[in-house]
Formats: sequence, C-alpha cells, structure tokens
Amino acid sequence: MRDQRRPHSPDSGHLPLELSTFVGRTAELTELGQALDAARLVTVTGAGGVGKSRLAARAASRCTARDGVWHVELAPVRDPEFVDYAVVEALGLTDHTTRLPHETLLAHLGERELLLVLDGFEHLVDACAGLMTDLLRRVPGLRVLAVGRRPLGIAGERLLTLEPLGGDDAVELFVQRAAQHGVIVRDDTDVHELCRRLDGIPLAIELAAGRLRMLSPRQLLQRLDDRFRLLTGGGQDGPARHRTLRTAVGWSHELCTPEERLLWARLSVFAGRFDLEAVEYVCGGQGLHSDDVFEVLSELLAQSVVAREETEAGVRYRMLDTIRAYGAHWLEATGDAARLRRRHRDWYLGLTTWCELEWFSPRQNEVAARVEAELPNLRGALEYCLSEPGEAHLGHYLAGSLWFYWVGCGRLSEGRHWLEQAVALDGGHERSRLKALWVLGYVAILQGDSVPALGALVECREEAEHAGDPTAVAYAEHRTGCLALLSDDMERAETLLSSALARYQEIGELNSNVLMGQVELAMTRAFQGDLPDAVRLCEDVRRVCEDHGERWARSYALYVLAYAAWADGDLSGARALLTECLGNAHSFRDLLGSVLAVELLALVTGAQGEAAEAAVLQGAASGMWPSVGLPLFGSACFNAPHELCERAARERLGDERYEECLRQGAALGREEAVRRALGQRPAQAVPSARGSVRPAKATPSRRKPAASPTRKGGETTG
Repeated sequence: MRDQRRPHSPDSGHLPLELSTFVGRTAELTELGQALDAARLVTVTGAGGVGKSRLAARAASRCTARDGVWHVELAPVRDPEFVDYAVVEALGLTDHTTRLPHETLLAHLGERELLLVLDGFEHLVDACAGLMTDLLRRVPGLRVLAVGRRPLGIAGERLLTLEPLGGDDAVELFVQRAAQHGVIVRDDTDVHELCRRLDGIPLAIELAAGRLRMLSPRQLLQRLDDRFRLLTGGGQDGPARHRTLRTAVGWSHELCTPEERLLWARLSVFAGRFDLEAVEYVCGGQGLHSDDVFEVLSELLAQSVVAREETEAGVRYRMLDTIRAYGAHWLEATGDAARLRRRHRDWYLGLTTWCELEWFSPRQNEVAARVEAELPNLRGALEYCLSEPGEAHLGHYLAGSLWFYWVGCGRLSEGRHWLEQAVALDGGHERSRLKALWVLGYVAILQGDSVPALGALVECREEAEHAGDPTAVAYAEHRTGCLALLSDDMERAETLLSSALARYQEIGELNSNVLMGQVELAMTRAFQGDLPDAVRLCEDVRRVCEDHGERWARSYALYVLAYAAWADGDLSGARALLTECLGNAHSFRDLLGSVLAVELLALVTGAQGEAAEAAVLQGAASGMWPSVGLPLFGSACFNAPHELCERAARERLGDERYEECLRQGAALGREEAVRRALGQRPAQAVPSARGSVRPAKATPSRRKPAASPTRKGGETTG
C-alpha cells in the first residue's frame, strides 16, 4: 500500500472559527512538544471549546516525521465501524482487495515513521482505543497525538489537560474576535468581567463576540448574568466549566431569533460539511420559508454558530460538534427530528441520482469531488435507509447508484460493506435490489473475490428473469462476462459480453458501464489475436466518450489502443496514449487502471531501449499490486506482456542489475511511481541491445497478442 496524497499539514487550511486566532498558549505548546518527544501517544483533553484542536494542530506543525503528519477528523464519524475507514481515508490510501481496513493500515504503515493526529474521538473511544493499541504495538515508527474530551485509556498514554485561557489572554482573544466582526471594544472592566464569567473558554468568547453587532459588552454581561442565575440553581451536573459552556451556548441560542433557532436545530441533521443548496432543501418549510434560509444562515455565520470553509468541491459550511449537539437536542424536543432525517435522506438520494447521471458527462471530476465531500452525509443517509423500517428499497437504490464511486474512485471496500448490508435486507421494489446485486458482483470481481461475485450475479440474473427486468439481466450477464475474461475463458467472455452489449442496445442503455463492456469485449478479441477488431471497438468507445466528455471509460479504451500501437511498433504513439490513460486513472484514484498503465509503460519503455527504467517501472507496479489484488489477476493472458518485458530486461541487464532496478521501483510511493511512469525522472536511457521488447513491425491481426491491454476493462470503474 502506498501513499496517494501528500501529508496534510494540520496547521494549514481552514480551522474552526473559535480556534482561528491563536492567543497565548506558549507554555502549553512547549509542554505538548516535549510530551510528543517523550511519548508515542499523547492525548490532549479538556472541556469542549477550550482550544484543544488548535493547540494540537500548532504542535503537530512543529513536529518532524519522516513520512509526514496526518490529520484524522473523527467528529463526523458516527458508527464505530468506520473509524478504520476514516484513518485509511485520511492517509489517502486506496485498496481494491478484500482486506479489512485495519489490515490495509498495517500493510501501509509498516516501517514508516509518521505522526497521526486523531481529533474528536470522544464518542468513539472504544473503537479508537482498540485501533491505536494495535497500531502502536505493531508499527514502531508511529506516534499519535489524540485530541478529545476524555483519555483513550490505553497503556503508555501521556495526558495533557488543557485549561481555559488566562484573564489577559481571554481579553485579547475577545478584542481580536470583536475586530474581525467590525467592532472595536476597549480593554475595560466590563470586558474583563465578561471573559471571567465565560471562564476563558475560547468557544464561549467567540460566541459572545459574535453578538457585538447588536449588544455592548455591558449588555452581554447583564444577559449572561441572567442566564447563569437561571441555570446554575439546582440539578446541574458535571464540572463547572462544562456548565459554563452549556450556559454560553444556550445563552447564544436564546439571543437568536425564532427563525435562527429553528435553522440551528435543523442543521444538526448534517454530518460534517454541507452546502447551501442542501440547507435550503432540507431545512426549509414549516416555519422557515426556503427563500429565507440564506439570510438566516448568514446571521448564524455572523454569530459564529456556523463556520464557512473553502473546499475542492466549493463553499461548504459546518457546525462545531458542541453546537451541533445542542441543536440536535432542540430538534428532538420539537418532535421534528424524524421528518428532518427523511428530508436529509431524500436530498442525498437526489444528489446521488444526479451524480450517477453526470458521471457520464464532462463533469466526472466534479462528480468525484462532490461525492468525496459529501461522504459523511451519504453514510448518514445509508444508515437511515438500512436501519429504518420500510426504507430498505431506498438503501438498495442508494448503495447501488453509488457504483461509480465505489468502483471508479477507490472505495471498493466501503462499497462492499454497504452493498452486502443492503442486499441482506428484504423489501419489495425488486428493481433496486437487483441493481445492488449486480453492483455487489462487480465490486467483488474487482476485489478478486470470484465466488461471492458469481453468487451475486447468478442471483441477480435469476431474479431479473423471473421479474422480467431486461436491464438487470443485461448487467448481470455483462459482469459475468467480466469474470470469465479475468479467468482466461475468452470464448465464454466474448459470448457473454457480446450478448450483454446487444441487450444494452435493444433497451437503449448507454453510459460508462456499457462502454466498459465494449472495451472488455475488445480485450477478448485482442487476446484471441484479432487486434484490428479490438482497435475498431476501442476507437468507437473513444469517439463516444469524447462526444460525451467521459474520461474514465475512455482511459481503458486508450489502454487497449496503446497495446495495439506497441504491437504495431508505434512506440511514441503507445507512450502518448498511456500517459493520458495513467493521468486520468490516477486523478480518479482508480488504482487498477493506474497499475495496468504502469505495467504497459514498462513494456513500451523497454521497447524504446531503456531496460533499466523498464525494470524500475515493473518494480513500481509490483508495489501497487498488493493493494489491487492478485498480480495481473493470476491470468496467463494478462501476464504475458509482463513476462516478455522481464525476459528482455533480464537479458540486457543481467539478473543482479535487474533485481536491483526492481527493488528501486518497489520502494517508490504511489505518487512517485506515477510521476516516474509519466517520465518525470532524470534521463537514463539504456543503449539498445539484443533482446529488445520492441515487436517486429507486423500486421497486428496476424500476431497473437501476448496480452490484452485492459483487464476487466472498465471494470475498475464502472
């Protein structure tokens, strides 16, 4: 398993508003740095809103770790089962195999030296404690900086309890935050008393500063005094500072208009970040007209109840967990929680439907980024569908409609988790369950798990024929053909894929899946020696993709065309095709498409006389295959070009030099491997010699190809 992204700097990018100004904390920062030097697990604890995350981020930015500092945000994660997935996601890992995320982490971390910042784990203590115990025991180069309201409670943990700001620092923060709201306040008695009454808690100070457009510090202090008298009578449990924070949040809530309080409560249904369109749909109506949502949200932003963030998917909003939890309490109290959760589910069903349709368009990159940004909310919608009575059919639909994300964007393991849960549930609406079945079969094929894959596809086909659903029959037949292709049963694969394509044409189906079926059929033709027809099929796919702006299926067609170009002796043409293929696959986090392109680039590189570089690229591919599955699917057909490249490189370099180059490539991280394959390296051309893998110029149709350029072709995505 290799890195796919660079380490995230915890001190860069947007930080929650209440932590955005780093005031004081010099002594605490020094103490935390010393603790990180002395212990492998340090946990920063403290009351909500006290500034734990900001302090940890600043301390982490000062740490040195050979393999970087990585931030895992756990606040949006609700199910303990997804803790491992969250860490895998934060590390930028992609794994197409059937390995559990825990195993993926162990395989990736190995001998690496890195710092993992685990933020907001308090609602997932048991799952986090179990994972960190095992990782720290088995990965000697790992250090962990945990941030939460309570300790993890595992051996070797060193605790640092963060106290609120001192008097002068609290006042300085209040003055700075007031200025950011466009209000100049003096460092006077009222301000000092207000910060004292707020116990120096940064979040409470931030909320108070957000009210300065309407109230003076003295008026704020008077209202806060009233609130304290109301809430600090009898029946208050927990530490005084916890009561202070609840008081400050509740006081801010009371100062909101009825519409602002209503939106605050309704926003609590979102997990993680959300956008304006989602807020308008989910939260509008019944006391809050959708046309007014924007203005009310703007007021909550001004009051620091909601934070605004710039992301790759555009502007997003979020609530701190403390504030969200307060809103959730009020939402339950209104009796409107069930309706809001249904509306939340409905919005993300609609979004998924749009994304599936737009995947077959020029907006593929936008779709991938959008789903990535919305993953916490999509998980919430899936959990709702799969746990609420009578909602199973929508769970089938949602899990199945996200096929393009599970398959095309490196989420096979999580996709299989949801799909297996979905198909295990009964519930009418046969069509949606059939879709979940063939998508499950598809995902299992890509994971190299052929028995469950075949079981799901057989069940899908039998039930589809019984229900008279020609679309599901076509997809089940298509994916069964993919399975035959990977099993070297070319005649059966050709029969099934040809039949599926005819069915698609009959029902008018055209999308990335259909085009991938055509690429896969081209592979069967190429494996059986008919390169001209393979080229014809893939040129047709290329043309349709260009007409629709589709890039994912197109990259697999380019792969097959590159193989044909190599066989015809057009090495520069083959390299150009593979460069585009690899760039597209890597941008989608399509690990299968990436490793296939690297394998074929090794063959082309060797044919161009660079045997040493060809061996390096083969080594790079060998480092990627464990995250994909059985190297070259254990297929003799797919393995033939690899063997051809290896034989020629060994002959020219000798076994010792070849193995040295192989080790050099295997040591590359995934990003480095892709850059290397794309030619971003020092020129080290090896003089041409006997044993070159350049094929003799020949008519491709008369040449039995050593292998087909793509495997399940579009299988990896689609």
